[in-house]
Amino acid sequence: MARSRFLPDNFTLALIAVVALASVLPASGQVARGFEYATTAAVALLFFLHGAKLSRQAIVAGLSHWRLHLLVIASTFVLFPLIGWALRPVLEPLVTPELYQGVIFLCVLPATVQSAIAFTALARGNMPAAICSASGSTLLGIVITPMLVGLLLPGVPGAQAGAATAGSAGHDTLASIGRITLQLFVPFLAGHLLRPWIGGFVQRRAAVLKFVDQGSILLVVYTAFSAAVIEGLWHDIPLHALAGLVFVCAVILAIALVATTWISRRVGFSKEDEITVVFCGSKKSLASGVPMAKVLFASHAVGALVLPLMVFHQMQLMVCAVIAQHYARRPAADLPQEAAAPRG
Repeated sequence: MARSRFLPDNFTLALIAVVALASVLPASGQVARGFEYATTAAVALLFFLHGAKLSRQAIVAGLSHWRLHLLVIASTFVLFPLIGWALRPVLEPLVTPELYQGVIFLCVLPATVQSAIAFTALARGNMPAAICSASGSTLLGIVITPMLVGLLLPGVPGAQAGAATAGSAGHDTLASIGRITLQLFVPFLAGHLLRPWIGGFVQRRAAVLKFVDQGSILLVVYTAFSAAVIEGLWHDIPLHALAGLVFVCAVILAIALVATTWISRRVGFSKEDEITVVFCGSKKSLASGVPMAKVLFASHAVGALVLPLMVFHQMQLMVCAVIAQHYARRPAADLPQEAAAPRG
């Protein structure tokens, strides 16, 4: 019997189980240090494999649609931060200040890659543009996200903007970009440069990439929540704040979906391009966000910062699954020619 699309997927259930494990048996001391080393290696391997998987032809094919990419980038790195900043006086009372800092961090993250492309494919959107736009967002996030963190989250432990002077803050911003470049972009670039030799191997073993992808996130979440639990995370977050967090994430996602749909239609995009903008411009990456949080913030602060991202991640999957199926059911005359043609 098929699982309802409204129920959590296996990965989300695994995330919940890892959070529960960290809450009951948090890693500490030398064990925690060992998990830190393991997560650093797993995240580097993850980005290496993604670099090997990404096709250069797909990048070239999607680069020409600059208006679409500009709209996706603006939605990801301008619209979302503005929503989080503008609605803060209204929404922050529903959660704790620490959780809303996590909401702001969610708003400055790059778009997700895999699910944005998967939903675009399901909805019969512009696939080459989706691949280019989602991948470009991830790469731009390596530079833009630390800058926005420094601007919007100056008081979070470990954040680069916590320095005492403007000069040292600028130096720490560059240092954070350097750390992310070394830990995320360098492995990605190395994998992409080695694609002619290992790309076929990676493509044939997609299950390995999925295992590394999800496994690295689970490792980071466990180490992050272990440190946060030891620092008293669950004592500082009341139950009503968790319920408020679900509402806050729902409001932000709804605004992003409505805005990307409306703007796409106002500028005259085709339905295929609208689909790409909606799914690439309204989603936030758990795969990039959790490693970035690990690099940018102190360990004990990461748990509360990634909790909103975990809630938003599941919410965007469930909502976008419904929207993608709605798009896919549009009349055959509105489908791209190759999609509308019968398959023999």
